[in-house]
Amino acid sequence: METPKGFGFPRPAKDESEPDEAIVEEGSGQPAPLGDDAELDLSADESAARVAETLACLEAELVGLASVKRRVREIASLLQVDRARERFGLTASNPTLHMSFTGGPGTGKTTVAMRMASILHALGYIRAPRVHVVTRDDLVGQFIGHTAPKTKEALARAAGGVLFIDEAYYLFRPENERDYGQEVIEILLTEMENERGDLVVIFAGYPDRMATFFSANPGLSSRVPHHIEFEDYNHAELLQIADLMVAEENFRFDEQAREVFSDYLTRRMQRPNFSNARSVRNAIERSRLRQARRLVGLNRPLGKEDLVTITAEDIYGSSVFTADSSD
Repeated sequence: METPKGFGFPRPAKDESEPDEAIVEEGSGQPAPLGDDAELDLSADESAARVAETLACLEAELVGLASVKRRVREIASLLQVDRARERFGLTASNPTLHMSFTGGPGTGKTTVAMRMASILHALGYIRAPRVHVVTRDDLVGQFIGHTAPKTKEALARAAGGVLFIDEAYYLFRPENERDYGQEVIEILLTEMENERGDLVVIFAGYPDRMATFFSANPGLSSRVPHHIEFEDYNHAELLQIADLMVAEENFRFDEQAREVFSDYLTRRMQRPNFSNARSVRNAIERSRLRQARRLVGLNRPLGKEDLVTITAEDIYGSSVFTADSSD
């Protein structure tokens, strides 16, 4: 782990006739351990501002997910305290930071992984705030001798950062004894142990399938201490997400349109393949297409108000409002 820097603390009082104490142990390049009566101000750490900024971004970017945000803050706090302990010479093994993110599609797992990478980088646990996203196809080969090079290439790309394995349960196919996914798991087990000071692996997927995945791989489960569950958004949260997405694109719902979109969400949430925030974004994109078609069909000069306003008509065009549809 990179040596922590920047903690602010008051120097203990000393006799003026005494020479200045060494800040760095001779020949070590490491800060000298603090005395037992010294104090550290965690907020004065040069990385504290970056961590606080990242956590604030997470709050602003993601609606809801209170339990997820709490776990992220807990992990950040643990790492900050570990840095403080090291300054006092309280040595301990590096914490294992591999994680499992479980939840449905569109619940913010990738966004949280990116913010987690920023936190880990700020605190010196990885070399770069980088997330390399892969799926089974990026790791598993199609013939003998192909899987190891593919997996090691992905690990090399993620080195010094975070390897995010989406739909990780597809690596385990017990019905196929000759499947090469097990080879990937074996390589990951080795790298997760040997390179845990230079690589964080995050496994992501649906809760029930991920439970099966870990139960079938006890060696893997023992190397993943942090399991974070991403719950589906409720109706009010999804409507708030829609408002944020519309505003980010410099649009707005008129009063009736927002009511209709609320009705749209009620209907869409009951249909198959609903993907939380991802479905909300797709619905807004289709509303914009219908708005554009409507505006072009007006055959008149357009003002700014025309261009920024999404109307009820633009939303009612969705096939969700017709029978037997999952649009």
